[in-house]
Amino acid sequence: MKLLLDENLSYKLVPRLTEAFPDTVHVDGVDFHGQPDAVIWDYAGQHGFVLVSKDYDLRQLIFLRGHPPKVIWLLVGNASTVTVADILLRSQASIAAFAARAEDALLTLGPGALDAP
Repeated sequence: MKLLLDENLSYKLVPRLTEAFPDTVHVDGVDFHGQPDAVIWDYAGQHGFVLVSKDYDLRQLIFLRGHPPKVIWLLVGNASTVTVADILLRSQASIAAFAARAEDALLTLGPGALDAP
């Protein structure tokens, strides 16, 4: 599964997530730093990424445009990179199930996120 991390998340997440999500990239890694949300949205959709963000505007785009791309919206505030990585890693099975369900468009994760068995 391919994750595209929005610029409101640290690029330092990429190496922390690579084992669980090998195709993870940060928007900086595709030269999209500072680009409008619509540009990032279109790129993610065209290249098969699940977009990961804390940005409310990207969450709203899922309601306006539908998917693709799918969006993982993180309700974490100013959480550390370690905390964000922990949430995503603990939710690996939920994220995989979300990505596999064609009808799902938005997955919301926060500090209490735990994977179901």
